[in-house]
Amino acid sequence: MPEQNAVVIDLKFARSGVVEALKGAFPGREVIDMGDPENAGRDLSGVPYAVVWKPEPSLFDRARDLKVIFSGGAGVDHILSAYTLPDLPVVRFVDRSLTDRMSEWVVLQCLTHLRGVRAYARQQRERVWNELSPQPEARDVTVGVMGLGVLGEDAVRKLKVMGFDVIGWSRRKREIEGVETFDAGGIDAFLGRTDILVGLLPLTPDTRGLYNASLFARLRQGGALGGPVFINAGRGGSQVEADIVTALEAGTLVAASLDVFEQEPLSPESPLWGLENVVITPHAAAASDVSALFRHVERQIARFESGESLEHVVDRAAGY
Repeated sequence: MPEQNAVVIDLKFARSGVVEALKGAFPGREVIDMGDPENAGRDLSGVPYAVVWKPEPSLFDRARDLKVIFSGGAGVDHILSAYTLPDLPVVRFVDRSLTDRMSEWVVLQCLTHLRGVRAYARQQRERVWNELSPQPEARDVTVGVMGLGVLGEDAVRKLKVMGFDVIGWSRRKREIEGVETFDAGGIDAFLGRTDILVGLLPLTPDTRGLYNASLFARLRQGGALGGPVFINAGRGGSQVEADIVTALEAGTLVAASLDVFEQEPLSPESPLWGLENVVITPHAAAASDVSALFRHVERQIARFESGESLEHVVDRAAGY
């Protein structure tokens, strides 16, 4: 039987990264790494902590004495929807590295569409020397961020530093200094002001399929970029990809940047691959730093064992 303070790790990340991050992690605790074939049949009774990302379904049956489950990423929909979980705290991964990486990706995509990076890349391939005109400034473009949690609020602040006009939306009203925000009742006003829509919402029953033809039609048409742009790094289940393709082909959207998809990996047959006005990245906008993840888990376990409350606990009813 494992020690009472043991930690079981079941992370479907790049194997080399997990192995390297485990060196020196969780000092004084037994670590049971399920990625090691030698642990396939291990007795997991008595183990109080699990760090998981898309774990084997049998894990929660085998580790019946768990006290806390730690998600390997900021999102938890994969845990809440795909498994029958014990009634235990589920803790999201919140860390500066994750937040910074997400904001970097969002700012990069907004600047990519603002400064015509795709068009210039095409001209380079074709050896064409042609300055695009007109060239709007960031101040001419309104970026609407949907989802104002830790990631969304940081992205809002960094987009403002770049000079964009930034507004925000969340289901419940959030106050961010210097930023106009909208709640559920103000979604039409929010969309009607938005040139670049940034999706950073968690996946819940309310957000599944939210980014669809009806929503795209309510974005501001025309504008400094010639039409609206859709950027999504939240969850693939919140978008309807057939509607994205149709909107791009019809001009309801002029461009998109997508890091998440309804099914991952994105099928080679998806028409999104062939659209020149689409930027695709493989769910890499805010890849988890495994060493930072383990430090986060160590801090939370220390809080838990000293009688303090855990941070970033998921609201099961809300789904995030």
